[in-house]
Amino acid sequence: MKSEIKIALILGIVIAVGIGITSITLSTLDEKSETVIIQDVNSNTKIDKSGFKIAPDLVGIAYYLNTTPEELKKQIKDKVVLYDIWTYSCINCIRTLPYITAWDDKYGDQGLLVVGIHSPEFEFEKNPENVKMAIDKHGIEYPVVMDNDMKTWKAFENRYWPRKYIADHEGYIRYDHIGEGGYQETEKIIQQLLEERASSLGIQMSSDASLVEIEEFEHTMFRTPELYFGHQFAQNRNQLGSDEGFQPGKIVTYSEPNKIDLHKFYLIGNWKNYDDSMELVSEKGSIKLSYNAKEVNIVTENNAELEIFLDGEPLPSEYAGKDITSKNILTVSEAGLYNIINSETSASHTIEIKVEGKGFQIFTFTFG
Repeated sequence: MKSEIKIALILGIVIAVGIGITSITLSTLDEKSETVIIQDVNSNTKIDKSGFKIAPDLVGIAYYLNTTPEELKKQIKDKVVLYDIWTYSCINCIRTLPYITAWDDKYGDQGLLVVGIHSPEFEFEKNPENVKMAIDKHGIEYPVVMDNDMKTWKAFENRYWPRKYIADHEGYIRYDHIGEGGYQETEKIIQQLLEERASSLGIQMSSDASLVEIEEFEHTMFRTPELYFGHQFAQNRNQLGSDEGFQPGKIVTYSEPNKIDLHKFYLIGNWKNYDDSMELVSEKGSIKLSYNAKEVNIVTENNAELEIFLDGEPLPSEYAGKDITSKNILTVSEAGLYNIINSETSASHTIEIKVEGKGFQIFTFTFG
């Protein structure tokens, strides 16, 4: 083999490995990415805040929950504020809520104010009654503002769910975290900024440095990506395996697939194609999917009864998600996220969801 060919082959292998590593790194960043903006508050030197941004005003708010505009304005003054940008059908957001509510309980009397900024992904998440139900379900007692037009989202220059910003008692953003994880680090920042506040305002504080202990969800490294049923959300993603494909605004009769590929979903029955979802317009229909994960969730709207099958058999109890109502049945009664598969280990399976309920809408599959 000529030396030039050898060199070309070696370079090709190096480039391929490099691309693979980059791909793995980027997929990890989706879950773990963070930007930390903080200075050592234990230092005796005065902190130069000229490089920090002031937290923007909460603008374009449609509804205030657990508070009023006047009350919230008073609450923010001189407080360390944790701004949590979330939406209630986002599984990544939901996994962070136990930590955020625990911090609210632990530090609320010490100068921390948590403000939930609910920036919706789907139309049904703009309904205040739906958000109120989610607040009650997750035990949220801190203020939540409904950013239905995404104006506050844009004011923060945000692009992700969930995202946590922490502003000090003077309003400067000192910490920024994207996605799940980093809980101990985040809590230490809260403690440090509360100490800084106490020192600045001449307030005595307890010196408890313990951290909230909650078991963190462990993600599967190789898992099916989020699958979108809306043609607009699924742009540039090859996720619908049915031969009929997406047909925007139309009612499509989807037929039984000849084969099922991994990481793709297939529809059976008559479904209307929307920007953000698909709606069953026949009395019955089915959804089939080959996936790899230990957890499967769906985001749905409108009443229906779903019968779940795994690898051709009724869903076994050891795989049943926490929202399965009885045996292999899931009853959908409100708009939001439902956990249908929950197992100890990740594996590849084929799932079939038989739907009974004209008008049922499905928005996404998410995996863990």
